[in-house]
Amino acid sequence: MLRINFKHTLFSIFLSFNGFSALAQDNWEYIDRSKIVASDTTTRGKYTLVFVNMQPNFSETVTNRLSEVFFEVYPKEAKLYNKNTTDSVFFVIDPGYDGVAAAAGRTIRFNPAWFDRNPGDVDVVTHEVMHLVQSYPGGAGPGWVTEGIADYVRLTMGVDNKGAGWSVPDYKESQSYTNAYRITARFFYWMEKNVKKGLVKKLDNAMRTKTYSDSFWKDHTGKTIDELWSDYGKNPVI
Repeated sequence: MLRINFKHTLFSIFLSFNGFSALAQDNWEYIDRSKIVASDTTTRGKYTLVFVNMQPNFSETVTNRLSEVFFEVYPKEAKLYNKNTTDSVFFVIDPGYDGVAAAAGRTIRFNPAWFDRNPGDVDVVTHEVMHLVQSYPGGAGPGWVTEGIADYVRLTMGVDNKGAGWSVPDYKESQSYTNAYRITARFFYWMEKNVKKGLVKKLDNAMRTKTYSDSFWKDHTGKTIDELWSDYGKNPVI
């Protein structure tokens, strides 16, 4: 899930934490120091992860696995899709956040209750850090593209999707490419294999540079998105 914060630049610096700036309380990146249970800063190569835990008794095993996934997949995503992505990232284990996980700016918040129920779902990281890599400007394009790409990256770069019981669903006539997430991710994977290799990378760049339009598909494949979906439905094997 991508959380876009349009007020980022309107908030003053509230506190400094481990060399990074956290912003005022109504901002996504604000960290209430009084609620921090533990924190750790790790740098490997050019990338730094600040891991902030606000949940007492949060699993150390899950903490370590989330960190390891970050350092395994984030550099790969950055190298392939956006070498100018942020080199410093916050992970916040936040019991006050009631989704699964969401990203904005350079901060990803995770719901600890999700990992209580799904301790193996560490590739939530793979999806969410791709949103940081994406860094699409407002009005860049449709949300189904954004989330479809993020789940496509989870599908192709995930560390342990099998261990999480995560997979893309089989094609059904009731589906649409606008369903986003795993349904769209599977369609993108099919196009990479059967239509044009490198298409997702071009799509990602078009979104980031705000040059995406409906003509993208015909310009790069010779067919409209609806024609491509029709072809996919006729032979959806991947």
